[in-house]
Amino acid sequence: MTTIIGDTEERADERASGQYALESSGEGTTLEHTTEQSTREATICIVGLGYVGLPLAVGFAQSDYRVIGYDVDDVTVDRLQEGIDTTGDLTDEAIQDGDISYTTDATTITEADYVIIAVPTPIDDDERPDLGYVESAATTVGSKMDPGTTVVLESTVYPGSTREVLIPALEDASGLSAGEDFFVGYSPERATPADDDHGLEDVVKVVGAQNDKVLEDVATLYESVVDAGVHPTPSIEVAEACKVIENIQRDVNIALVNELSMAFERMGLDTREVLEAARTKWNFHDYRPGLVGGHCIPVDPYFFAHRAKRAGADPELMLTSRSVNESMPNHVAELTIKALNECHKTLRESRVLVLGLAYKSDVGDIRSSKVTHVIDHLREFDIDIAGYDPHADDDEIRASFDIDVQESLSFDGFDAVLLTTSHSAFEELELDDVAAALDDDGALIDVAGAFEPNDAADAGLVYRSL
Repeated sequence: MTTIIGDTEERADERASGQYALESSGEGTTLEHTTEQSTREATICIVGLGYVGLPLAVGFAQSDYRVIGYDVDDVTVDRLQEGIDTTGDLTDEAIQDGDISYTTDATTITEADYVIIAVPTPIDDDERPDLGYVESAATTVGSKMDPGTTVVLESTVYPGSTREVLIPALEDASGLSAGEDFFVGYSPERATPADDDHGLEDVVKVVGAQNDKVLEDVATLYESVVDAGVHPTPSIEVAEACKVIENIQRDVNIALVNELSMAFERMGLDTREVLEAARTKWNFHDYRPGLVGGHCIPVDPYFFAHRAKRAGADPELMLTSRSVNESMPNHVAELTIKALNECHKTLRESRVLVLGLAYKSDVGDIRSSKVTHVIDHLREFDIDIAGYDPHADDDEIRASFDIDVQESLSFDGFDAVLLTTSHSAFEELELDDVAAALDDDGALIDVAGAFEPNDAADAGLVYRSL
């Protein structure tokens, strides 16, 4: 195993003087500092100030680096300049602290010693990787960077993308040669929104680079802000591949329990009870069924599948798992319809309140939420839908879901409550109060399994869950 270690209290950028030494031992290879300074001398530019780039910018600024935060979105930059956290994961104070400049002026990239690109990498309508943002960012960076700059890509990509897409775009725009005039590395983001225990400093940073010298340099840079340490890889492609398979593994395992939950529902078995029993085995892997949304798990398998197919491989298991997880919104809608029928409700006269529109608990991001597909399916039966989410912006919910939005929570006049995203705020709900507010013989469809079936039954609710 290879690890990078060093003084995380006082570390300056010394890449120009090369004042670092590799030392070998029986444990592996370690990177020791030969000098210490009290301030960071490098300027770092973060390109893309979303849920990945902004914490990076703040993390480096809080570690005494001068940071330039660059984004093409005027609204985002204006809010950051006003000291407003645009992600919901940081604080306004964190945005305001440290030596960090937020800008839409690309000419500031010229001032940077390191440029870290953290832009979106979605899939298109045909489930093919879209690296347009990476190529565009590389073109901008290449047109502004000075010789000697090190560029690190953090966006999720398929193995080979850094060499095939990023480097050519940088070279074309700059007229410089990678490895001679500028240097390139790759370090996959491992951001987990709304997880205070796994922030930038808490998760091991994987790093790959075009040669050993650049690898040493980039690893040292990241180790100065990541307390958990840095894991260098033998190649850029290894670092690229490790990112996508982390989420593929989760997708496949969630697909298994989702498929089980659909089968157990037909068998009349409680999935939660089955999993609780199975969990008593010491080596049982604990996954829960649910809707699989977000920017990573539903996307990364397609990145890897694209590259695997190019290599002549058939990634059948991961694509089948994707299909299973993509079928869950319809399954949740069908559970809701069954619950309404059990309550003797006429579907076209029914009203359902959806609790939680974001893609995961305690975040406000609705952009990749699978709840929209549940709502679309229910609408096919003319069911009236309203929504409430304490974290998401109400106007954004209206625009994205085209539903009525409650600004304060009320169950009056509804026939069923569909709990899709288990925000912490919903844990305080009293089921007796919910049942009393609903029309006669109301239902609770508990996608997240936040409540006990017996408690729902005692409250007089028809209960369904995955």
